[in-house]
Formats: sequence, structure tokens, C-alpha cells
Amino acid sequence: ALFLAALGLGVLGRRFWCRCICPSGAIFSVANFLRLTSRQVTSECIECGRCTSACTFDAIDSDFTTHGPDCTFCQTCGAACPTRAIRFAGRWDRTDLKGPEPPDHARTGLSRRGFIAGGLAGAGVALGVDRVLAAASPGGAPTIRPPGSLAEEQFGQLCVRCGECINACPTGVLTPKGFFGSGGSGGLWTPRVDADFSGCDPKCNICGQVCPTGAIRALALEAKNKVRMGLAVVNEKTCLPWLGTKECELCVLTCTDMGFNAIEYRLMHVELDEMEMPIEYTGMLAPFVLEDKCVGCGNCQARCRAINVDEEHFLTESAIIIEAGPGKEDRPNRA
Repeated sequence: ALFLAALGLGVLGRRFWCRCICPSGAIFSVANFLRLTSRQVTSECIECGRCTSACTFDAIDSDFTTHGPDCTFCQTCGAACPTRAIRFAGRWDRTDLKGPEPPDHARTGLSRRGFIAGGLAGAGVALGVDRVLAAASPGGAPTIRPPGSLAEEQFGQLCVRCGECINACPTGVLTPKGFFGSGGSGGLWTPRVDADFSGCDPKCNICGQVCPTGAIRALALEAKNKVRMGLAVVNEKTCLPWLGTKECELCVLTCTDMGFNAIEYRLMHVELDEMEMPIEYTGMLAPFVLEDKCVGCGNCQARCRAINVDEEHFLTESAIIIEAGPGKEDRPNRA
């Protein structure tokens, strides 16, 4: 919300944050008083206004002279001047100037009332946009967090968005959360699991080891592989064996290779004879997730997408996806 508020303040003027709020900008303004050179306007100025349009820091007054504290000495205005009336010379060189710079109190700027009103307006816009983004999330699906993460409220308070876990993840399954998803922009840049292209490696627990605040618990490898990030859910409306259109064993084999054995086959679409008895060699084996064994590593989702979506184009999205939420993940509150 603070990020959106800063963006909203931009309606009050270009680089409003840099010029009026940012501490670095304030230090830079103080340093400008010690500069031995300055921007100067000579009598050749025709008051065309091109310099004002070119200046991104609002450092040019209404009479086209300079407001010293705001000038960054970028010299963009000099390049825009058609008569070369702008020069950057020694502060005490007053030869052929257009006129003396006005005192600070004569500068027309944003009033205190305008600043407060603009700030409130920016905060209101940010809040409104944040709610819209939260509502736009498909079903408000809970964000899938790294293995060992604390409960969402504590996780949001402790995570400092440093990106250490994301950078350390060897498979790339951890990515920064964007505006969309549960909570709107509240979790912006926090780590989330994106299993569309890779899953969590059962031989890795690095994310908890590098987390500096404990938002992700530093679990031993054996303990980490028992903690649920989420639950794999088969979409029976798109899964090829469930539809009876094609045999597929990608998710089952992947889960077995990872050592979890959380997906098993079940015989579907068995044909019956006149006596309502199953006909031998009919039917198709379809995947079924064992909830007590699945930890939501996401490797099944990544494998299904890689083959059935990206390579063979049988589907438009993976037929098995990881979901988080109550009863599907292990995320305790820290005592």
C-alpha cells in the first residue's frame, strides 16, 4: 500500500517523491548549497518554456531562473534551449544574466494544505487500487509459501522481502509475489511457490537456512520433507485419464521418483457386461492423490505442464495443481 501511495503522489508533480519526501533528495538539496557552480540564464532567454518542460525536478521558476536546492545539474534544460541562453558557470559569475534568482520565499510551490490533501488523495487511491487487485485475484486463492513458513500473518510481519530464499532456490520454484493473489499488494515481493515450471527439490532445505528473520523456519531436511506446503489436486475435468481420452502416468511416476509416493492409480471407466460385471482389460488407470502423504512439492504440476501443455499441447494448463489453505498446509504460529 505504501508503494502505491508513493505512485499516487506522482499526480502532484513529476518526481514528487524524490523532490519532497525522499531523505536522499533532501541531502542532495543541502549539498547543492555548497556547489561552486550554478545554472544561470542569460539575457538571450526568449521565455519559450522548453527548459521548464525538459526539467524533471521542477527546478525552474516561473521567470525561468533556477531554484537552486532542486537543481541536479543534469543540464537537460541547456540542451533543450534553442538560444543557448542557459549556462552552467561559476556561482559568482553574474555576467549578462537574465535576472537574479528570486529568494526562496518568493517561489510559488505546493502549499501545506495542498501537500496534505495530495497525500490523503494518494493514500485513498492506493487503498482503492489495493482492494481492486485483491478482488481481481481468481477466487482469492491462498498464496503457496516456501516449506517451513510460519502462519501467514506472522510470515507477513517477519518477511523483509530480502529475496535471499528466492536467489538461493536451486530449482527456481520460489518467485516474488506480485500485486495479484490473496491479500492484494500486502504481500508484494514476498516469496511464493510457482510450480508451473519447477517443483521443490526434496534434497534441498536452503530457503529456511538463508532466511534472516525466521519467517521460513530452518528445518532439517527430514523434517522439511514432512511439512506440507499445500496439496496436489487433480482436475478431473481436464486430466486425460480421468476423461478417458489418453493414458498418462506423468504425475504418478514423478511423485514416486521424488520419494513421496503420494499419487496412486485407480481404475476408471471400466465397461460392464449384461450382468453388470466388469469386462476384463477395459478401463483406464487414473491418478488419485493420497492427502496424508502429499506435501505439495509441485513437481507433479511442473511435469504435467512441461509435457501435456508445453510439449504435446494436449492441455492449456496443468491438470494437477498445488493448492494451499486450511487443512492443506502446515504453517504454525511462532511461540
